[in-house]
Amino acid sequence: MLRTPNPTRPRNADELLDPRLVAQIGRLDISSRRIFAGKLKGERRSKKRGESVEFADHRPYALGDDIRHIDWNIFGRLDRLFLKLFLEEEDLSLHLVLDATGSTDCGQPGKFLFMQKAAMALAYVGLVNLNRVAITAVGGAVETGGEKEEERGGHTGDLLGDGHGSESRATGTALHFVRDLRGRRRVHDASRFLCALRPGGDADFAEASKRIALARRGKGVMVVMSDFLMKEGYENALRLLVGRGYDVIALQVLSPQEVKPRETLAGDLRLRDIEDGDRAEVTISAPLLKRYERTLAAYCDGLRQFCARREMTHLLVTSDTPIDTLLLEYLRSRGVVR
Repeated sequence: MLRTPNPTRPRNADELLDPRLVAQIGRLDISSRRIFAGKLKGERRSKKRGESVEFADHRPYALGDDIRHIDWNIFGRLDRLFLKLFLEEEDLSLHLVLDATGSTDCGQPGKFLFMQKAAMALAYVGLVNLNRVAITAVGGAVETGGEKEEERGGHTGDLLGDGHGSESRATGTALHFVRDLRGRRRVHDASRFLCALRPGGDADFAEASKRIALARRGKGVMVVMSDFLMKEGYENALRLLVGRGYDVIALQVLSPQEVKPRETLAGDLRLRDIEDGDRAEVTISAPLLKRYERTLAAYCDGLRQFCARREMTHLLVTSDTPIDTLLLEYLRSRGVVR
C-alpha cells in the first residue's frame, strides 16, 4: 500500500466525533458476552445479588444477616422474617488498543484516522455509561505543544498508574496511554489524547501486548484496532491479550486500495516497507494482482478462524466505512454494543 501524502490529522473532538453521530450513539452501551465484576460500583447490572435500588427477590432471614434489609411488610403478614435482595450494579472496563505503526498511516481515507474516529465513538459510549475507559496506542508518537514526543529510549508516566503517559522498553516499542477515564466530563481527555497521536515506525506487537495484558485491571471488553499485517504474525500478540476476564474484539482495518489495488498500482515499482525499510522491486500485472487478492483473502480468513477458535470476535472493515455503520450495524450485530 502506498503511503498517503499529507494525511488528515484531527484537531479536536468535533473532527473525531461528528455531533450528529452523538445523537445516534448516545443510547448505546458497551456489551459483553459475560457479566463482569469490577473494582468500582458502576452501571453494569449483574447476576449477583447485592445492594442497589432495583429489587430482585426474597430469601429467608438467617442469623447474622443485616436487619436493615428485612421486609417488614411480609413480616406483618406472615410473621416470618425475609430479606429483600437487589440486583447488584458492577463496573465494566473498556480498553481500546490502537496500532499506531507506520503501516496504519496509509490509504484513502487513512486507516489510522478511521481508528481514531472509531476509538472516539466507542470511548464516548463507554464514558456516558460510566464505564471505566482506557486507550493505548502501540508505536508512533504523541505530539505535545507542536513537538513530537518519541518515546523510544526513555520512560514517561507510569503504565501501571492512573492518568496518562508513555512507556518504552529496550525493544524500542513505545506505548502511549490514557487510562481510568470515567464519566461524560472525560470525553475531552479522550479526544485530546487521540488527536495528539502520530503514527509511524514499527513495533513489536507481541511485546506490547504482553505489557498491556499485565497492566490492565478489572474485567471487561478490549477492542484491538489494527490492520494486523505484521511480518512476525499476530498470533502471539492475540494469545497474550485473550482471557484474564476480557472479551477481545479484533477490529481489522484495511484501506479500499489494499482490498482492491487494481486502480492504484501499475507498471514497474520499487517498494520500501514503511516500517522496517525492506525493499522490493515488482512489476504489476493482472495475474499478480489476482494472486495478491487471493493471498489477502486467505490471510484475513486465517485471522478470523484464529479468533473464532479462541472465542474472540473478528470484524474486517475498510477505512471508508461510516462510523455510524460500524457501531449501529456491524458492532451491534456482533454484540459488542447494544
